[in-house]
Amino acid sequence: MDCSHVFEFKVNRLIVVFTLFLAFFSVASPAFSQVDSNIVAPDALAVSGSSEEGSHGANHGKEKFEPTKVIMEHIADSHMWHLWGHTSLPLPVIVYTAAGLDLFSSGHFHHGEHDYTSEKNTYRLVHDKVKIVGQDGQVDEAATAKLIDFSITKNVAAMFVAIAVILAIFISVAGAYKKRVGKAPKGLQSFVEPIIVFVRDDIAKPNIGHKYAQFMPYLLTVFFFIWINNVMGLIPIFPGGANVTGNIALTFVLALGTMIIVNLNANKYYWKHIFMPDVPWWLYPIMIPVELIGVFSRPFALMIRLFANITAGHIIVLSLISLIFIFETLAIAPVSVAFVLFMDVLELLVAFLQAFIFTLLTALFIGMAVDEHH
Repeated sequence: MDCSHVFEFKVNRLIVVFTLFLAFFSVASPAFSQVDSNIVAPDALAVSGSSEEGSHGANHGKEKFEPTKVIMEHIADSHMWHLWGHTSLPLPVIVYTAAGLDLFSSGHFHHGEHDYTSEKNTYRLVHDKVKIVGQDGQVDEAATAKLIDFSITKNVAAMFVAIAVILAIFISVAGAYKKRVGKAPKGLQSFVEPIIVFVRDDIAKPNIGHKYAQFMPYLLTVFFFIWINNVMGLIPIFPGGANVTGNIALTFVLALGTMIIVNLNANKYYWKHIFMPDVPWWLYPIMIPVELIGVFSRPFALMIRLFANITAGHIIVLSLISLIFIFETLAIAPVSVAFVLFMDVLELLVAFLQAFIFTLLTALFIGMAVDEHH
């Protein structure tokens, strides 16, 4: 049997994919090679430029690529959403100070190059943190310590986008079920239904038992929220690219929600196991503190696991891309792009796997709390 046409098709497809990746990185290189002025001070850039002029006359005015700063800039939260080149989408800055509530656009900072003066205070963006400037032109640390920042940052905006995607998916699917009662799933239904059944039959039922139904809304919400945010974080262009689940504040809230649900629904046997474990009474001074620590250590492990895995994946991908600019040659590009392509495919698996693990362990902890004594 002649299969040459199959191999020819696969080779052509691989060439097209490789070409698209090269085209993307060639377009994205100005954006990636820039160092944001709110991370590197202008005077530092001037010193860097002058030192390069003395040592490398041909590279006059060229900025030295610093992968650590660029990587940290891309995985950190920001008051602006980078689009391309030097173009960014300004986001609302909402701060509460001793003078009252202030609301303005982050575009007034001009990437941290200018201060912004409102009716109440003068503000400055330092390392992507909003600070209050005193009358002497210096940062007023005492006033800044009292500042409470409620701003819509890049991660918050990306989270809203993910929520909008989730609502669009499930409102559409719910409407389809109402219109097609008793019929086989079709379109988006046929994609979403197996995942919902998977969460129910392979996560909720085995770990929670017959009380699984009341926890299904939370488990499905957590699963799809983490999964969609993970996938959108792998998209390098707007509205993707935000490191939402790699932000420890968000993973903390998710873990806190799990801890609250577990302990609010816990039965008397769960609390008896903590405060009156089935051990000799003289071991109580050891066992009770250990069990109490376990109440907090389990959600803490959820928080750290999700944060560390997603952040590590982003750092590895960005590090591999940085090799092109570190070696300053396109000769390394094929190797770098090949590894990035492999890591992106692996990260697609990790995106699903981390949502699955978080939901699975949440169901397991709930099951431990509601399990009846036998």
